[in-house]
This record gives sequence, C-alpha cells and structure tokens, in this order.
Amino acid sequence: MTYKADNARYSKMQYNRCGNSGLKLPAVSLGLWHNFGTNDNFENMKDVCFTAFDNGITHFDLANNYGPVPGAAEENFGKIVNTEMKHYRDEMIISTKAGYTMWDGPYGDWGSRKYLLASLDQSLKRLNLDYVDIFYSHRMDKNTPLEETMGALASAVKAGKALYAGISNYDSETTTKASEILKDLKCPFIINQVRYSIFDRHIELDGLKKCAFKNGIGIIAFSPLAQGLLTEKYLNGIPENSRIARDGRFLKRTDLTPERLLQIKALNDIAKRRGQTLPQMALNWVLRDGYVTSVLIGASSPKQVKENLGVLAFPTFTDEELAEIDQIAPAEL
Repeated sequence: MTYKADNARYSKMQYNRCGNSGLKLPAVSLGLWHNFGTNDNFENMKDVCFTAFDNGITHFDLANNYGPVPGAAEENFGKIVNTEMKHYRDEMIISTKAGYTMWDGPYGDWGSRKYLLASLDQSLKRLNLDYVDIFYSHRMDKNTPLEETMGALASAVKAGKALYAGISNYDSETTTKASEILKDLKCPFIINQVRYSIFDRHIELDGLKKCAFKNGIGIIAFSPLAQGLLTEKYLNGIPENSRIARDGRFLKRTDLTPERLLQIKALNDIAKRRGQTLPQMALNWVLRDGYVTSVLIGASSPKQVKENLGVLAFPTFTDEELAEIDQIAPAEL
C-alpha cells in the first residue's frame, strides 16, 4: 500500500526562508547520517521518514558517504522515495554532498571537479533521482583552488543535476570567497551546513553566523545535540545501547567528563523549568536568534522524531535563561 501523507502536515511546521533565496526550509530537517545504513532496519527507516513528512519535515539531508557502508543511506532513502513517496517529490527538499573519502585513489576524495561531479552522478544513481535540490561541497580543500570546487557546483546546477549549491564545514573567510565566486558564476548559492550546539559554538567565535547573513545565505546546523550529549541519555551514566557504548567513533567515553556531566545536569534543570526536555531546549537554543534557517535532527525511531518536533511548541528564551546557559557552557569551551 502506497504511503499517504497527513493532510495537516504543513500546519505543524514553521518554514524559514534560506538566506536571500526563494527557498524555504522547515525549521527542523531530518539528517540521515546515522540509522540508515546497511545493517539498520528498513521498515523503521520508512516509518521515520513517513513520521517526519507527516509532521511537515520536507527536507531530507544525505551525503555520499553516509552509511555504513558508504552510499547505503542514499540507496535506502532512494528506495523509500521511489516506492512510497515519489508522488510527493515536488514537495520534498533532498540534498547530498561530496568531499570525504568515497572510493580508492586520488579521485575519490576532497574537492576536485573530477571527484565532485563523478560523485554526484553516483549519488543520483543510488537515489534513483534526476536531480537533488541542494548539492554541497562537504569540506574545505586547501590543495584544490576554491574556483575549481565552486565551479564544479555551478556546473552541477547548470546541468540540472542540482537546483542549488551549498557548502559544509566552511569557515567564514572561505564562505565569503565562495559566495563571491558563485555570484560571478550566477549560481544560486544558498546555504552553509555547519556543526553547532550549546557545546560547540565555533561558528560564533569565527563570525560565521553574521558572515552568512551578510552574504545572503542560510545556515543549517548539524549535531545540535552534540552527538547525544545534550539529551537525557547520559544523566545517570552510559547506557549499554548508547552511541558511546556502541561504536565510540563520533562520541567517545572521554567526551563525557565529570565537568561535562555537571553541565548537562545544569542545562537539564533549565529545560525542566521551561517545561521541555533537554534535547528540545537544545534545539530551541540553536534556532533562538534567527541566524539558523534549519536544525538537522537524526532519529532512530518515529518516537524520537515526534519528541524533537516538540521544539516548535515552546516560548522564546528570556535574557536570564540565555545568560544562565552562557554561564554553564560559555562559547570559549
């Protein structure tokens, strides 16, 4: 039976304009970095996507190397779209990226024109789509001229394989240069995807938030929950099924120091006073000042999607609450 979306889905979500473009993104987007790999449950993947879309999440974010194995997330999501959601394609924003290692040899990594355009062709085959809405350069490459990397993005858009260009993990200086190049190429450059959370404020220290605004591009934040640290999962130690216990690649036991645990507990107390969960408050905080267009959530279950969407129901922060959060987790940490 083909999936039928909830008719009330658009009344459940806030949509924000992405920079100076005509494109709007949902305040909460779904990232497929985790939970969409080869060994994950396919039926659960479908339920996560359906729950997200039923609640107004129109943006699904991928990269060529998401898995494991690399490419698996694109393949799995492509199956879901083409078998269950194809009739909603024009209501969906689908993005992918290239920049990290994808295949052996000198042409399967970084930011060359050779790699980016070959990777996009492979991504479109895995997704079984004619185009993606946003194609990103996934990381800066100091050994490739920025003009070459940005030129590849512009070529992808000109060829109709992507509608918009984006960058990810770029600092403010390189973002400004990229914006100038793509403006000259008349390429619609609309977004920078960066890591941002209460525990990771490097984009504030770098000035990227104001830089993006000045250049008319949006920001979409990944790891807003600091790989799970900004949840209630670790308040009483490390659970057996947690990310730290499972793989330790992106979040290690050494990340959960006694000092960090005290911060988590103090932030959890503020969330309770606000009547929300810690992850909901952490997402609220990322979206607090209007500089961030959308926040990327990962979800291992439909329940997690719904819990994170609760972020939209809570009031803005008071100056006192923001000052207290700054005191608990200052930007220089």
